[in-house]
Amino acid sequence: MGDPGLTTFDHTRRACYAGYVTQAIVNNLAPLLFIVFQTRYQVPYEMLGRLVLLNFATQLVTDLIAVKVVDRTGYRVPLALAHVFSVAGLVLLAVAPSALPSPYTGLAVAVVVYGIGGGLLEVLVSPVVDALPAPAEHRAARMSLLHSFYCWGQVAVVLGTTLVLAWIGDAAWQALPLLWALVPLAGLVLFLRVPLPATVPEEHRTGLGALLRTPFFAAALLLMLCAGAAELTMSQWSSLFAEQGLGVAKVWGDLAGPCLFAVLMGLGRIAYGLWGSRIPLLPAVIACGALATACYLAAALARDPVLSLVGCAMCGLAVSLMWPGTFSLTAARFPLGGTAMFGVLAMFGDAGAAAGPWLAGAVAQGGLLVPQGGLLGDGSGLRAGLLVGTVFPLAVVVVGIAQSLLVRRRASAPAPAES
Repeated sequence: MGDPGLTTFDHTRRACYAGYVTQAIVNNLAPLLFIVFQTRYQVPYEMLGRLVLLNFATQLVTDLIAVKVVDRTGYRVPLALAHVFSVAGLVLLAVAPSALPSPYTGLAVAVVVYGIGGGLLEVLVSPVVDALPAPAEHRAARMSLLHSFYCWGQVAVVLGTTLVLAWIGDAAWQALPLLWALVPLAGLVLFLRVPLPATVPEEHRTGLGALLRTPFFAAALLLMLCAGAAELTMSQWSSLFAEQGLGVAKVWGDLAGPCLFAVLMGLGRIAYGLWGSRIPLLPAVIACGALATACYLAAALARDPVLSLVGCAMCGLAVSLMWPGTFSLTAARFPLGGTAMFGVLAMFGDAGAAAGPWLAGAVAQGGLLVPQGGLLGDGSGLRAGLLVGTVFPLAVVVVGIAQSLLVRRRASAPAPAES
């Protein structure tokens, strides 16, 4: 028999919370070290953005493979593998740049390995929590609360990494990935012990073909694409933007940029977790898209560095409901979609999370906009990258409104006549 202290789904829920902390580590640690990679290894903006692209492209491919097998294998083995890959990737991030002839190749190898772990976590953790017993009206709020732990993991990564790096110096940066690897190692132990729900049987599951032919699901995929890009473009670049684009010291730039971004994103998700049953979800997602658009514009266009940092930070609150909200909307519309449905949603979210930061980095590196001191002011390359990123939250508004019209049209359609 298993440990009698681990026989309730409360422990499963806590393990899932820890899983999202692990995902926050693998997604956010490397961008906090971008300035180290740039100065020690001479990695340019576009290649830094390419690391983010590689991480989420790896997660996307992992999502694609996972949707084909998880409903057949169950949750435990893939969840264990997710944590094994996360530990291995973080260890490689510390050792591979020095062990391989090209430091950038070492960074890329580490990113691919922990990207596999992150992709598995994205596919698995949300459907596990969605499958746990709970009243239907509380499911969206519970999903939002789950995703808030990604934010608290991000806060911990930003605070811990920034403060430790200031203490030990750039020369000893390799200690940080090794320290953070302890978190997925603990998660591995948890998921080997806690009870897990069963996957949806194939005979009851809504097939992917049927889902993909549904306009509502197509709109949800576009929402996920834009949500991933809107969230990750700001969170991945705000640290370097604060330091090099705004001239803020790294410690204060990290605390006022990515750290406050994550705090506000977490608070937004907790607020919906507590009071979400009173707030219509789709209008809330549309409102978040509008606020995020304003935040991107403020970050990119404000001449005052303080206002730019406010835009970066407030964007965390603005994007807080986009990803978990789309998951919840889709799960409510297709309750028998199974892990494959969550996997396809995660694929599109990861595609946006890969493309958005890479595009911002490519624009920043390419000098496509005005010179220093022009319309965008000093640091115009990074400002230009964020300005291009405005298209993603704006698209959330457009797609959300289109999805709302689909819902209204479906609700107002006349019922079929009785024979």
